[in-house]
Amino acid sequence: MPPTVLLAEDDRAIRHALERALTLEGYEVTAVADGVEALAQAHRNPPDVLVLDVMMPGIDGLQVCRVLRTEGNRTPILMLTALVETADRIAGLDAGADDYVVKPFDVEEVFARLRALLRRTSPVPTADGTPEGAVREGATREGAVRDGAGREASTPSDRQVEAAGLRMDLQARRAWRGRRELELTRTEFELLELLVRNAGIVLDHSTIYDRIWGYDFGPGSKNLAVYVGYLRRKLDEPGAPQLIHTVRGVGYVLRED
Repeated sequence: MPPTVLLAEDDRAIRHALERALTLEGYEVTAVADGVEALAQAHRNPPDVLVLDVMMPGIDGLQVCRVLRTEGNRTPILMLTALVETADRIAGLDAGADDYVVKPFDVEEVFARLRALLRRTSPVPTADGTPEGAVREGATREGAVRDGAGREASTPSDRQVEAAGLRMDLQARRAWRGRRELELTRTEFELLELLVRNAGIVLDHSTIYDRIWGYDFGPGSKNLAVYVGYLRRKLDEPGAPQLIHTVRGVGYVLRED
């Protein structure tokens, strides 16, 4: 069955062009013009992924996202936005979105981001029949980086990972700093898991993009910096050490200084 996409975009030309492009790419698309209809369709026929324009009349994309997340709906959401300021992007992440694309966008970038979101929610079997991301005997766990000797840099359990005062329950998708539970979006959780699994190891931008989004958007992309900044806001506590550190020109590392 082709993946199903619910597209909400009030600009008729963009809506029709993107609907056609997604259909030609193999998606089954339901396209609507406003947030009210988007919510109705999401309840009537839950899609595999939603693509929501931020600025729509009446109920906008951020409100649609908030309603769905409040209802416990964890369907991946890709936001389309003409707003380029970091604060505007953070507002989308705060509403519960998983990713965003800034207008004007290249349709190939939309395809890449949708593929990455769907890979995280619908593992594809590999040639040996093992679901993508599953741990095969003798293989490195998903998200773990090998050291110079070819060993895994960290050896967490299948359910719990801990580092630098952080604890994550991977099956329940819950995370804590000390006793305080963190409210994380899907992408924030996966980014934090990658950092915790590789605590003390500097992960470069390309590695993080590949592991989290499945696609390297290049040196000009601000996507990773926005997510790291937002994750820091949720992790940091007054008087406590910062956990996520920037290694200028390289990437990021999780450590408790």
